[in-house]
Amino acid sequence: MASFKRTASAVWHGTGAEGNGSLDGPSGVLSGTPYSAKARFQNEDGRAGTNPEELIAAAHAGCYIMALSFRLSGAGFTPEELRCSATIDMDNSSGGWNFMHITLKLDAKVPGIAEDQFLELAEAAKTGCPVSKALSAVPITLEAKLG
Repeated sequence: MASFKRTASAVWHGTGAEGNGSLDGPSGVLSGTPYSAKARFQNEDGRAGTNPEELIAAAHAGCYIMALSFRLSGAGFTPEELRCSATIDMDNSSGGWNFMHITLKLDAKVPGIAEDQFLELAEAAKTGCPVSKALSAVPITLEAKLG
């Protein structure tokens, strides 16, 4: 497979502050998923709906550990478990919201690998992950732990 496309869509009704919208994608995972300014800026537990930053963080964590799994497998190691969270730090001090920093926090169980080789592969996966590349204007830190 030389290339592919993925598509998702959004619909919005009303003002930015009081309106709301929904997200959809062909997989059905985002089937009518609600989002709003309240969900984005005032609802830390996420129960009022999702937000673009949560979706980007999920995409980054998922893409990163898949990229790492390919690198580990290519080096002859089978990961037992790769668990990653991505945290996006946002800032509004310069008159508009900006991504300031992304932290990938990785906990890994990879039998038989030396820690230095693991860290080298983990860093290479961070650099090579397509989502990391797309977000390269933002500093990305990797906190990797081999357990």
